[in-house]
Amino acid sequence: MKLHELKPAAGSVKDPVRKGRGVGSGKGKTAGRGHKGQKARSGGGVRPGFEGGQMPLTRRLPKRGFTNIFAKVYSIVNLKDLEVFEPDTTVTPELLMEYGIIRKLNDGVKVLGEGELTKKLTVQAHKFSKSAQEKIEALGGKAEVI
Repeated sequence: MKLHELKPAAGSVKDPVRKGRGVGSGKGKTAGRGHKGQKARSGGGVRPGFEGGQMPLTRRLPKRGFTNIFAKVYSIVNLKDLEVFEPDTTVTPELLMEYGIIRKLNDGVKVLGEGELTKKLTVQAHKFSKSAQEKIEALGGKAEVI
């Protein structure tokens, strides 16, 4: 195959609609904007959420709750995710990132007990659920809080 033989896939390329180019084009004269009115004008139209002067939905609904800016966000790891490691491995947050199990550390790593673990591992994390800690220790492994 050569550069001059390349063609787009059949049906993938459409000719753009040329608005305002004569009555015969089907989109001539008003160019699909209709007759007069705010939306027909250049630069016309209303901002998103504007309801013609009626009280907008975002202002009609009550305010609810708040966001705690001091809340800690933990990266979650389930026991079933730890099956990829060899027995007797020390699993650290850095190792979890290396293996792509977590994307970023956030405020730490929390290990939850979903799924089964079949290997003896030493897991280092910032927090553990009770079930995760019990399952790790039942296999002779260690759950170390950093």
